[in-house]
Amino acid sequence: MSLAIQIVIAFITDLLLGDPKGYPHPVKIIARLAYGTESLSRKLLSNHKLAGIITTITIVATSFSLVWLIIKGMAYIHPSLGWFASIYFIYTTLSIRSLFDESRPVFQFLKETNIIKARESLSRIVGRDTANLKENEIVRATVETVAESTVDGIISPLLFAVLGGAPLAVAYKAINTMDSLFGYKNETYRDFGWAPARLDDLANWVPARLALPVISIGAFFCGLSGRKSLAIALRDGSKHPSPNSGLPEAAMAGALGIRLGGASFYSGQLNEKPFIGDNLRELELSDITQSQKIMFTASFLGLAGVIAIELFF
Repeated sequence: MSLAIQIVIAFITDLLLGDPKGYPHPVKIIARLAYGTESLSRKLLSNHKLAGIITTITIVATSFSLVWLIIKGMAYIHPSLGWFASIYFIYTTLSIRSLFDESRPVFQFLKETNIIKARESLSRIVGRDTANLKENEIVRATVETVAESTVDGIISPLLFAVLGGAPLAVAYKAINTMDSLFGYKNETYRDFGWAPARLDDLANWVPARLALPVISIGAFFCGLSGRKSLAIALRDGSKHPSPNSGLPEAAMAGALGIRLGGASFYSGQLNEKPFIGDNLRELELSDITQSQKIMFTASFLGLAGVIAIELFF
């Protein structure tokens, strides 16, 4: 079975199943290993930056190696078992359905004017403080998350899967997971989290830039302005503190004709991010569903792109 077919099956599986609660997701295992390795490396090394580097290398290498060994071992028993294992691991790196499932309750509660529940639902998918957000701020945070996650939950895993199969896709997911665990600029992780944060920036550098045409074309297919999406992405994408996050957010802002960025609070600390996009109108509840439509369309375009890479290169 070709790698392209495996990726397509994994993609369809994610659309159908998402991330069922309770099953042994590799990301949960990676997180446990990362926390355990963090604890050990901090005890052995007084230099926290070095401890973070060693932890990062260990977890990424272990994730790649274990998946490679499992697939090879299953294939040794029977080729179909190897294919099944490969498809399963690629599927676990994708977050198309879960991104929709996790952002949908925010929309639904806002539609029901239950802002308290909307804030609670949003808190599960963003790192910022949500307890005091107004409706337009909740919409903004949701759209920003959908845009950013289109890269690290869809385009990046697809690209790494086609470049190195399931082992490389899971290794990418390990990088992304450690960034979410340790990539904080606080006293605890400022030094330790340097390595996973920088490696995550590096891993997402190409996918984030590939996201510009993907999101722009996706916006066009959704009846929005693909030209405006690309123009705003090129104009404002580099304003974001992250070298990657601003690009998909700007592309989404341009497609929807809205402005993202601005003030957010993280653990009680004010974080003023540059504005992205044009302030043409107030954010609306429909911006969430429009961003979801663009995300779905972009995911299919991304799939088509990696299939083309596999078939022709």
